[in-house]
Amino acid sequence: MSRIVYVNGAYQPEEEAKISVFDRGFLFGDAVYEVTAVLDGRLVDFDAHLARLDRSLREIELPLPIPHEGLRELHEALIAENKVGEGIVYLQISRGPAERDFAYPEAAMPTVVAFTQSRALLDNPYVETGVKVVTIPDIRWKRRDIKSVSMLGQAMGKQAAKRQGAYEAWMVEDGFVTEGTSSSAFILDAGGVLRTQPLGVHILPGVTRRAILRLAKEEGLRVEERPFTVAEGIEAREAFLTAASAFVLPVVEIDGHAIGDGIPGPVAREFRAHYIAEARDS
Repeated sequence: MSRIVYVNGAYQPEEEAKISVFDRGFLFGDAVYEVTAVLDGRLVDFDAHLARLDRSLREIELPLPIPHEGLRELHEALIAENKVGEGIVYLQISRGPAERDFAYPEAAMPTVVAFTQSRALLDNPYVETGVKVVTIPDIRWKRRDIKSVSMLGQAMGKQAAKRQGAYEAWMVEDGFVTEGTSSSAFILDAGGVLRTQPLGVHILPGVTRRAILRLAKEEGLRVEERPFTVAEGIEAREAFLTAASAFVLPVVEIDGHAIGDGIPGPVAREFRAHYIAEARDS
């Protein structure tokens, strides 16, 4: 049986779902999105995802077409319809269909699309092995804080990582790691300080990133939102990445160099366990 997806108020089989060929999300990437994890059939950190969605929409001057409660009901309906115990819900809001023109149309109706993907989030083999990362130049546009669907740069980076047998690519700008193609980048540096890029237009404000920084401060770990170089990453005690659908994954190799003793470190493991426990208890 096919999945049930949501398109502009209708829940329908994925084979029947359609949007206009003139939709600006398709023509211009004039759209934003969110991905929310599902554990035990429940949404994880959903309020934080809604807050980031609001911000992205404000930045591209697109009004929220469905109130927060309606978006929650939409997500929960898809989870129930598709019997998702563990996986993700993808939500995309575009400016809608209009005659092709670069300027924003005066009266376009937004397109809202959502669907689920069932996948194992907890039983992830990379938790035990850790992941390999390669570094690449950051070739993206300058408003990476907007969760835009215009992700060709990230797709190219992910493909470069795949070709080199790596799980993720960390992007580098002005000598510093910005973030992964689909994740936030962290190190526990040689001095025992947890470091990650500070927020700004140059990175996405990761929802899981925010939660991990809060957990670290609650545990009394020294935290600095301060950039790190590739060399500092290689010399770090530990490295890890965070993402909504991956939670926390240890990084055991950067550009072929082992991190620490080359196995997942205790800090990354602890953060993952605490984050999952908190998500299941909330």
